[in-house]
Amino acid sequence: MKVTFVLAQADLSGGVRVVSIYAERLRRRGHEVTIVARPSRVPTLREKARSALTGRGLPSATRSGPTHLDELQVPVHFIDSHRAVKPSDVPDADVIVATWWETAEWVEAMPESKGAKAYFLQHYEVHAGQPVARVERTWRSAMHKITISQWLVDLARDHFGDTSVSLVPNAVDLEQFNSPPRGKQTVPTVGVMYSVVPFKGCEISLKAVDLASRVVPKLRLVGFALIVPCETAVPDSETVNDGLDASLVTVSVPVGLPAVVGANTTLNDLLAPAARVNGTVTPLTL
Repeated sequence: MKVTFVLAQADLSGGVRVVSIYAERLRRRGHEVTIVARPSRVPTLREKARSALTGRGLPSATRSGPTHLDELQVPVHFIDSHRAVKPSDVPDADVIVATWWETAEWVEAMPESKGAKAYFLQHYEVHAGQPVARVERTWRSAMHKITISQWLVDLARDHFGDTSVSLVPNAVDLEQFNSPPRGKQTVPTVGVMYSVVPFKGCEISLKAVDLASRVVPKLRLVGFALIVPCETAVPDSETVNDGLDASLVTVSVPVGLPAVVGANTTLNDLLAPAARVNGTVTPLTL
């Protein structure tokens, strides 16, 4: 089959990682796969100033750098600017897959020649800054939905009346996460995914480690992050990191590089992921 994935952007996010895995696996099975993505946009002066003042980094849509698509053997077509993907940007295919609410709007408007339309849902994208009404309209579209979590299947059924959503849970990538059996670290070590995005719930993980550090002497925290944490970049919570020795905190940047993550998860005795709304996290093996 000819399959097209449409991405709003290419980066090192977990969502793009999952799409890249499916695209590569489909290619290996003999399918003709293409990924169409728009490039990052130029940040505004206000965004640059806010980033400099808060230490929170630029909006994800403005960041450039390595992406999960860089090493793929799947053709990747970047359109000419940060705009909506049009029919002329994508090849004729058997299936075209939207991967984010904006791409769902674009894919829904595609002619039949671009393929049967599917909507790959990895989150309920109504968090801060997203237009809730437009997001919800894409959930009500006639496109077949595929999702990674029973939570999202239930949401589609209970709130949008869609009872035909396909559940395809994320799997463990054993080519990346295949650490041999080992003993505990000399210093007890906990790993977290550091993020300033509120729904990621990083402050929950940090508070849990903080509480544990009052019982376990010299507890070490290893954080994986896209940006290096600083005082103004800590997620919103007045109690984050109380009692933790900052000298015990290390950060691997960027989080998405397989060599970095695959190697550094072996440093942990425990991973402590947290999220406020997600129904699942990408599985790892330790």
